[in-house]
Amino acid sequence: MKREARVWDSLGREIVLARAPLRIVSLVPSDTYSLVQLGVGERIVGRTRYCVEPASAVERVPVMGGTKNADVDAIIETFPDLVLANREENTKKDLERIAQAGIAVYVSFPKRVADGLAHLGRLARVLDIADDGKVKDALKGHYEALRAAEAHIDRLAPVTTFFPIWMDPLMTIHSDTLISDVLRLGGATNVFADRARRYPLAADLGKSAPLSPDQIEGRDTRYPRVGWDEVVERAPELVLLPDEPHDFTEADAARFRALDIPAAKRRDNIAAVIKVDGKDFSWYGARALEGLTRVRSVVDRFRSR
Repeated sequence: MKREARVWDSLGREIVLARAPLRIVSLVPSDTYSLVQLGVGERIVGRTRYCVEPASAVERVPVMGGTKNADVDAIIETFPDLVLANREENTKKDLERIAQAGIAVYVSFPKRVADGLAHLGRLARVLDIADDGKVKDALKGHYEALRAAEAHIDRLAPVTTFFPIWMDPLMTIHSDTLISDVLRLGGATNVFADRARRYPLAADLGKSAPLSPDQIEGRDTRYPRVGWDEVVERAPELVLLPDEPHDFTEADAARFRALDIPAAKRRDNIAAVIKVDGKDFSWYGARALEGLTRVRSVVDRFRSR
């Protein structure tokens, strides 16, 4: 690194690095994947058990716990130059312990595909590879993919889509999520975009009055628990079932195909209930940008029926 690097993370903290980090622990599967795609996979000295792609590049890297239960002692003993973390995926107390040990911790929180692309650019600068020709070409390709997706959706009416993330209880996503933005860029529209999570659980399911905004201040309201009747009311034309965070089964798909919704009543007798790769929707950075074409293909195949 030719000079000191300074970057602000999602917590509003200025991260100062005197030199390019050569030893990195990634506590985020999305970032682990992106580091490899940026050509610095050899710098990764620790990962979570969920950092599984690209498999050929990460299988050599020691596992240091999970995303919610990192092996903090192992991380501190390794003492990397930098730890990559995420506000949603990692536990605050774990990150505080790592930072208190004197290790730089960079915490991200992209909620849009474009945010993930900006995050990639910041990583390239911090890693002192922003001027590398291959990195420049990769970032340029990602920008072009994003622009192409925006241009594509401008020409088409979006397909109303339900994207559950859990089965029991049935959970989905608000508009203020990466998944919802990926759907938008793929030519779909999230039927629960306006549905915030309510507290307590009974309120989320319409069985009691919800707590006031003051009472739930600071809680995440982006992942509502919904009832099957709500899904019917929202009448999605397409249902996409990911393999993570919940791995939806064929039995799960059958329950959706039995609902009184347009997705289950196609004129060609083929229900528009489709299993998809969850990483294309929820892994920000390089994976989400690479997945835009696949997502668009799924939606367009449905649109063309």
